[in-house]
Amino acid sequence: MQALITEARRKYHAGLLANGVLTIDSKGVPSNADSSSKLSICIAQGIAHRLMAEISEKSVGQTAGAKFEQMNMEFIEATFPNLQNLRPGKWHIVKLGNRNSIKTSSFSQYEHLEYLSRLTKDDARLAASMGNDYMVAPDVVVYRETEPDEVINAERMIVDDFVSVLSNIRKASGGLPILHASISAKWTMRSDRAQNSRTEALGLIRNRKGHLPHIVVVTGEPLPTRIASLALGTGDIDCVYHFALYELIESVKETGAEDSIEMLNILIKGKRLKDISDLPLDLTV
Repeated sequence: MQALITEARRKYHAGLLANGVLTIDSKGVPSNADSSSKLSICIAQGIAHRLMAEISEKSVGQTAGAKFEQMNMEFIEATFPNLQNLRPGKWHIVKLGNRNSIKTSSFSQYEHLEYLSRLTKDDARLAASMGNDYMVAPDVVVYRETEPDEVINAERMIVDDFVSVLSNIRKASGGLPILHASISAKWTMRSDRAQNSRTEALGLIRNRKGHLPHIVVVTGEPLPTRIASLALGTGDIDCVYHFALYELIESVKETGAEDSIEMLNILIKGKRLKDISDLPLDLTV
């Protein structure tokens, strides 16, 4: 019998292939490779071949990012809720977007941001002085519903009407759901676009009232040096997760590029880069 996360990882990769996110064009360049970098192409080819990607003329374009977000959301949906023995609760995994009614301010730690947003809309001088650093828009979020007293007191009497009346987890307190994780999806890391994830992370850290959610990035970038530009350092992002780390390791070793091999080892041994399969378990912490 195959492990649940092993099967989910296989379906995750199959979905990326079927939805045209991971493809190889007629020139042999994978969709996550930088066509101007021979090393990027070489590593990406190694990953694509190991995942059995096929040659396709289909242009992924700007939809690749949205599809990658969707596939990451579905992977978490297929795995994390099954870990109730490690992290019980009523969980929701949602892909945010402009049309989604759920925003960062929909959660208990950030509900004050809606008030700030209204203030700055009505006061141009206030908006100019505050900027928009407090506005955060994660790609995928994991959040937990509040719990009724019947659940909290299921084993024995834990709370009553006189104590714990301000606790975020308690439904009787009338609070909003609790943001558990913010997941940023970056199929590739070109120029400074990937650094938006760090900006979002700092916004979540600075503007929270209460518990800090997990802040992670999932990427398909093949070049270890570019992954390092976001993964190295601590204080903002918990960790970067690669969509196919095991295949990446084999592909980088295959190139014989010592600098890339060394950087990849630094990231992995320093616990700054993990495989997508590690993410569901890490979210239980």
